[in-house]
Order: sequence, then structure tokens, then C-alpha cells
Amino acid sequence: MNFMSLLPQTAGILPKYLLFISVVSAFNSAQSYFGGLTLTRRVYEAKPSEVTPLSARTFGTWTFVTAVVRLYGAYHITDPAVYDITYATYLVAFAHFTSEWLIFKTAKFGKGLLGPLIVSTSTIVWMTLQKAFYLSL
Repeated sequence: MNFMSLLPQTAGILPKYLLFISVVSAFNSAQSYFGGLTLTRRVYEAKPSEVTPLSARTFGTWTFVTAVVRLYGAYHITDPAVYDITYATYLVAFAHFTSEWLIFKTAKFGKGLLGPLIVSTSTIVWMTLQKAFYLSL
């Protein structure tokens, strides 16, 4: 078995990208449990004192759930229900990070928030544009 056989076999780059983001998210989740509060506080840098061990673990759990959905989406991207639920994880992430920035004021526009905003926004656009291709609409 070679490495390439482990990658999603569906045509296009999007499934491989979803796999990559899933793996990154799983590592981020582990960091939320075992790496202290530093990286989580970087995202919510406007009010870092509100990041507690409990909130970091909750964030880590939410991140891991999205990683699992996105992993499944990477390998089953041609299933309409899986496509939609994978897409929804990015909508929820965008809504969360945007609301923490603009409504709750716990995040500020900077490098801690920039990554999640770029990933969620670009993936929403990409998946919107590619839906017909992967679902043969």
C-alpha cells in the first residue's frame, strides 16, 4: 500500500483539501486538550482571560467533530447529504468566528482570527462553485 492510495480517489483537488483541513483540525483539537491555552487565546485575543481550560476543551471537541465530518466528506464528496453537511461545518465556523469578532468582541482581526476566516470563507466559496461538479447536477 502506498501513500497515494490513502488519499481520496475522487477527481479534483477539493477532496484532498478537505482531508488536509481535517487533519489540521484534528491536531488543533489535540492542542486544545493538551497544549495549554496559548493557541486558543490567540484566536480570542480581544478577551484572552475568557478562554478557560473548559472553554478550550469545548472548542477542541467542536473542532474534532468538524474534523470527523470533513474527513468523511473528503472520501464521500459525491454524496449530496455528505456534501451539504461538510459545507455546513464551514458555514458554522464562519458564523462562529465572525460573531466572536463582530458581536461578542472576544476576537479581533489579526493572525489568530485570520486563519479560520480564510479557511472558512475560501472553502464556502470553493464548495459553492464546485457543488455541481461533485454532485453531477
